[in-house]
Amino acid sequence: MSTKLFRILAALSGIIGVILLVISFDINPGPPANATTAQLIAFANQNSTSILWGAWLQAVGPLLILVFAFAIVYLAGATSRLAGWMTLFGGAILMMVSLIEITFYIGTLYGTSTGLTSGDLIHAVQHLYFIVAAPALFLPLGVVILASHVLPRVLGYLALGLGAAFAILGVVFLTHLILPAWVTAFAGIQAFWWLAAAIIVIVRPGKTSGLVAVNRQEAVGGAAHG
Repeated sequence: MSTKLFRILAALSGIIGVILLVISFDINPGPPANATTAQLIAFANQNSTSILWGAWLQAVGPLLILVFAFAIVYLAGATSRLAGWMTLFGGAILMMVSLIEITFYIGTLYGTSTGLTSGDLIHAVQHLYFIVAAPALFLPLGVVILASHVLPRVLGYLALGLGAAFAILGVVFLTHLILPAWVTAFAGIQAFWWLAAAIIVIVRPGKTSGLVAVNRQEAVGGAAHG
């Protein structure tokens, strides 16, 4: 696969992932806070289809975004560096938190005590996004970008800023069992970062340290066998 095609496909993965994630948040209203059993059953009956499709989109969207994030690590030649490894680890944490939250969204559809418990656990899991999931991805990814020429340095600094902001919000609102609406809405700001990074990867030639390193290794290997 050519470098240009790889960059385009990776960037498209990120763009499509963001679109799917935004749609998921738009169609999945989330269960009402402190709802009674009757209210939760009524909510589930009215919104079951949108919740299920929203759950599917919320599962696939982050997966595609992480494909793009891992492609950045590869293009930066950071697959063998600590920052690259930590980005991969942070992506795994983020995906796990997203899947757990999705599981509890689906759990609200069962009604009775299971639905009530699931609704409470959604709020609990949302804390994990700010405490560890988002910082664990954006902080090392920012380091990867700053140490390479794949993306403009400003995006590296913005990634570090986002990671720090998420971590700070996670600590400041740790004692709030239900995060304020504006805090959870702040998580949506990451969509602009991913879109900007993906567009730049497509339109900017850049330097692809990862692909260059692989080509050099193949050339050296071929010469040795020759």
